[in-house]
Amino acid sequence: MQAAALHDPHPTRTTPRTDPTVEDPVTASDLIVDPRHRTDWATGAVLGDGVETLERRVADLAGVFADGAALAALDPELLVYRTECVFPVPDGTEGGLFWGTTFIQPGRVGEEYFMTKGHFHATSDRAEIYLTYAGTGLLVLMSRDRTCWAERMSVGSTHFIPAHTAHRTVNVGDDILAFGASWPSDAGHDYASIAADGFSARVLRIGGRPALVPQ
Repeated sequence: MQAAALHDPHPTRTTPRTDPTVEDPVTASDLIVDPRHRTDWATGAVLGDGVETLERRVADLAGVFADGAALAALDPELLVYRTECVFPVPDGTEGGLFWGTTFIQPGRVGEEYFMTKGHFHATSDRAEIYLTYAGTGLLVLMSRDRTCWAERMSVGSTHFIPAHTAHRTVNVGDDILAFGASWPSDAGHDYASIAADGFSARVLRIGGRPALVPQ
């Protein structure tokens, strides 16, 4: 009964009462509570209290795209992508999980599709899971030896990102690409390695179609 008490929504009642002479007894149904968060499976929107939102606009992505002149020609306030995330434990907690949804707008910088900055995990041996809710895209992956490959993203596709693997997502369609992610709360983000060395391949539009092009 001790474990159940830790999760009892009525902390003054550590043991359900079964005496029929006691009014208002606690039943098994009293131990069932609603979750704090929900996900809209059609859009990927994260609903509930404490959802944190981060936006990345053109002005935030200097050096990410290959064509700097094309990036400079865009409105610096143009939204490229945003995230809605839940952090139920403090950052760096061992054994915890974070989760959320990223929404990448359709668009290009020159012939390069809108994409996320990309990163390794700061604690490099941590893995991650992605699930696509809407749109079409590519998940670009790169190992520590700079071998690069990509997986197609479409509604329902599920992706395992191994440890020691950099990852970035690219919207190659005409609609918003929305995908969910869950990762360890002690994984952290190593953006600096990508800022310094980039990925060893980029997704470019060639002949009207996306192609992963070695750099």
